[in-house]
Amino acid sequence: MKKPIFIFLIFLCAVQASAQDPHFTQYYASPLYLNPGLTGASQHPRVMLNSRVQWTKLPQAFTTYAVSADIYIDKYHSGFGLMALTDKEGSANLRNTTLTGFYAAKIRLSKKWILSPGLAFGYGNRTIDYDKMIFGDQILFNGPTSDDAIGTLGNRSYFDFSSGVVIYNKNFWAGFSGYHINEPNHSLLGEISKVPMRMSVHAGGRIPISHNILSSSKLSSISPSFVYTRQGEFHQLDLGANIVFDPVLVGLWYRGIPLIETEYEKFSQDAIIFIVGLNLNYLEVNYSYDFTISHIGPDTGGSHEISIVFKLRNLDLSRGEKYDKFLPCPSDSGFEWRN
Repeated sequence: MKKPIFIFLIFLCAVQASAQDPHFTQYYASPLYLNPGLTGASQHPRVMLNSRVQWTKLPQAFTTYAVSADIYIDKYHSGFGLMALTDKEGSANLRNTTLTGFYAAKIRLSKKWILSPGLAFGYGNRTIDYDKMIFGDQILFNGPTSDDAIGTLGNRSYFDFSSGVVIYNKNFWAGFSGYHINEPNHSLLGEISKVPMRMSVHAGGRIPISHNILSSSKLSSISPSFVYTRQGEFHQLDLGANIVFDPVLVGLWYRGIPLIETEYEKFSQDAIIFIVGLNLNYLEVNYSYDFTISHIGPDTGGSHEISIVFKLRNLDLSRGEKYDKFLPCPSDSGFEWRN
């Protein structure tokens, strides 16, 4: 029986056995991807664009793009959101595309504290470019393949369900989320290959810094936070802080599990991350670079990520001051909203 020998199929088999979601370094700029409970947790409606290119020196870099939007509607004490995400990996363009709707209730625990449970319902589609695949008989006979495996490959569509909860005020936030709770089947081979649930625990805060050396009218701050994520056998910790001298943000982060050994090296190290951002009132732009420190080394070229957040204050449906009386807003990036 003929067997495909192209390396991508080996990669595909690994993906079939244990899938892993793409991730964003700037998770605070993609809050719906982190926790459905963060839907509508800003002072004004917003639109967020995220672009990530991972390991740029590899022949086929991993790329992820997302666009999302959310809004808080005071009448319903609820946040509503929508996110479209696509990621591509491997030389045969294995692509996963999802469209997800979000809802989060805003429950006032006190004058300063909000509890926000959220839900997300999504539809996903997984595809592969057959024309970029090479099979063993094509190499041997220099012609089209007759391998039976090509007949078993196909697109896969699936429904997805996620949930999460966040508790926060203007200067602190903590939450837990679970994505792919129903563990949908996304196999391209007509078999059973479930997406493992992705669970995250995250928390952070904004510590004001008085006596801003740049401007006495703008409050500076430091925003430390962390995210611990586990999906199947994969787990990672993102830990660091952003320092804000409004309108400029700089950040230093570490990704890895420093106390756990792996089969490749003594400890699980991934990357040191540098972030710089700019707050332009209605627009927030951030850039980050992941410097690889794992066993695969810096020869990968590291990873680049850009996020753009549009703050749509003219579309505010929360009726101005009434919003502030009901709902405090966390500043999860460290930037302050300007009134």
